[in-house]
Amino acid sequence: MGLMAGDGEALLAKVEAVLSQVLEAHGLELVDAQWRREGRRWALRFFVDKPGGAGIADCQRFSHEAGDVLDVSGLLTESYDLEVSSPGLDRELRKDREFVWAVGKDVRCWVREPVAGRLEFAGRLESASTERLVIQAPDGGREEVPRALLTKARLDPPFRRK
Repeated sequence: MGLMAGDGEALLAKVEAVLSQVLEAHGLELVDAQWRREGRRWALRFFVDKPGGAGIADCQRFSHEAGDVLDVSGLLTESYDLEVSSPGLDRELRKDREFVWAVGKDVRCWVREPVAGRLEFAGRLESASTERLVIQAPDGGREEVPRALLTKARLDPPFRRK
């Protein structure tokens, strides 16, 4: 019995469970998943990554196999489009899973009220929890940024830096 399309979070959890072995077999990590209505159809989007980055071929292989597994599972009763891509170099980070994935990568974030006298932080994300981010600045300093104060956070690719 398929879930109602409107219950996106529960549906995505079941879809992720069904696809976990496919992800593992391809050496991929799920960064984010989205299920949303677009016009008359639904769109199921996966953002996947692996050490060194996921390429087009990785995304195509995963998409093909994931589509087959989902068809057999009967989880999705609506017609939908399946899209698989790698996260962008300046991807915005919102969910806990995305922050955990971003540990070890360069990030930039903004807060709504000053932390240590600053509203913007940039550097390597050392750790991420539901409460705080720990960011190592290029000068070696470390800042703890409360998640509750974040207004925006994203990956900060090196070519973007001034």
